[in-house]
Amino acid sequence: MADMDAETTTHTQPMVEEEEPLFSNLDLFLFSLIVELHFFMHHVKALMSFCNQGKNIIVFYGSQTGTAEEFANRLSKDAQRYGMKGMAADPEEYDMGELSRLSEITNSLAIFCMATYGEGDPTDNAQDFYDWLQENDDEDLSGLTYTVFALGNKTYEHYNAMGKYVDKRLEELGAKRIFDLGLGDDDGNLEEDFISWREQFWPAVCEHFGVEASGDESSIRQYELKEHSDINMNKVYTGEIGRLKSFEVQKPPFDSKNPFLAPVTVNRKLNRGGDRHLMHLELDITGSKIRYESGDHVAVFPTNDSALVNKLGQILGVDLDVVISLNNLDEESNKKHPFPCPTTYRTALTHYLDITHPPRTNVLYELAQYATNSKDQENMRKMASSSPEGKALYQSWVLDSCRNILAILEDMPSLRPPIDHLCELLPRLQARYYSIASSSKVHPNSIHICAVVVEYETKTGRINKGVATNWLKNKLVTDNGHKSTVPMYIRKSQFRLPFKATNPVIMIGPGTGIAPFMGFIQERGWLKEQGEYRLWTTTAAADKQFWCTRRNVRQKSCPCMCKCRDVTSYKT
Repeated sequence: MADMDAETTTHTQPMVEEEEPLFSNLDLFLFSLIVELHFFMHHVKALMSFCNQGKNIIVFYGSQTGTAEEFANRLSKDAQRYGMKGMAADPEEYDMGELSRLSEITNSLAIFCMATYGEGDPTDNAQDFYDWLQENDDEDLSGLTYTVFALGNKTYEHYNAMGKYVDKRLEELGAKRIFDLGLGDDDGNLEEDFISWREQFWPAVCEHFGVEASGDESSIRQYELKEHSDINMNKVYTGEIGRLKSFEVQKPPFDSKNPFLAPVTVNRKLNRGGDRHLMHLELDITGSKIRYESGDHVAVFPTNDSALVNKLGQILGVDLDVVISLNNLDEESNKKHPFPCPTTYRTALTHYLDITHPPRTNVLYELAQYATNSKDQENMRKMASSSPEGKALYQSWVLDSCRNILAILEDMPSLRPPIDHLCELLPRLQARYYSIASSSKVHPNSIHICAVVVEYETKTGRINKGVATNWLKNKLVTDNGHKSTVPMYIRKSQFRLPFKATNPVIMIGPGTGIAPFMGFIQERGWLKEQGEYRLWTTTAAADKQFWCTRRNVRQKSCPCMCKCRDVTSYKT
């Protein structure tokens, strides 16, 4: 942004009056204040609208890959079967300081579906909530009732750290836990963990609030379909994640809602022998203002295979190029659509919806009503139940056989759901994260990816292909004269080299686990080239500190009589 403080000039002609600025400093101050108040009131209003509409169950989710958000949506829909009104909510869009006001609503309950990311970290959208919990020791949540379901993976050291922290911290601030913390393990069967917890949770809610289930197990639609027969195509989403036309006019900063289209400059196969395809890609980030460090992750937004999308259209007998919107039936909800709308079915199935993962049990339950064969309908509902037989059938027929939604439709000829309901039920296609295989010290304008292409045969004889790796494999440097691009952004990590460059490091990374170490090795090589002195992490010139490897100390200057390199421009 241009500097708004204009330099004062002196006019030599006294008869010419200096033109008054269009806006005074007071005007600018008031304008900025109004903007800040607008955003503040937006967050407050978001929670207040929940209070004013009589909804008594709000399900907050901290989600990185979409699973916690999916579980939150399922719990909010469950509420209707118990005579309650619920909604799923992204904590990033709310002023969590207003959380205590939920106690003003009769039978109110806050549910937190919290995933843990990385080394026990909160997800991106739950970072502000996590900071708020840490910083507000005087917050009084004594009127709040809550429960937490945590999502994690036991193979990681900090298993379900975020969910455990939220559960403990809310209790410390005075909130009342009405049901035990649920622990979901993605290394085992996360879906089964969630279902088991959920089936015990709702009876506890009914007992606590003195309510009963309605007994209505019918499908509950959350969105209604609107087809657009005459619409300006410039207003139709074609794969953008956030802002319409954001891929045509790129504006920093770039993040999960505004990815950067990085041109592919290198795409080559690393291995010569064997059946696997190990690939090396380089993405150009010149001019994007994107910065990264060794150990960070690059997130890419892939698209589904067009052949799978076309097969879905054929099997359901629909025109995939119809422009549609799915509009939330709850007009007060912040989430107006399940994905960017208006758009076409083709775009939704290509860019926005996950059509390759085995569907979860709630999807099978909702779709069962459309099976005309009674046996198919019975099996689908059985797989969605918590009975041992149903769990075993779901495990063997869906999970072990790796059946995605297309495979299920092919193997159940009587199942032909409306495509709009299918689009409502399918989860969002998520970004894929890869450890960056380069160092910004060596490649400041390039990000490298090292990955193996996923492709395997299922028990049903089908060939399943990994969405992102096969999509990346086909990203040629030039495609019909055009540069191939990859929508991406950087996700910061805590995985770092030791600060002291002299500390020895043993790196163990089987397979493509070597990726972050490629960046580490590049960085160590760069540091060696710079000589014995290494600039300490700094944000201002006055804070510069040098690390002297001879004296093994930090110091403001270089008093040694050894060779001293000018490292002013180098930052670590």
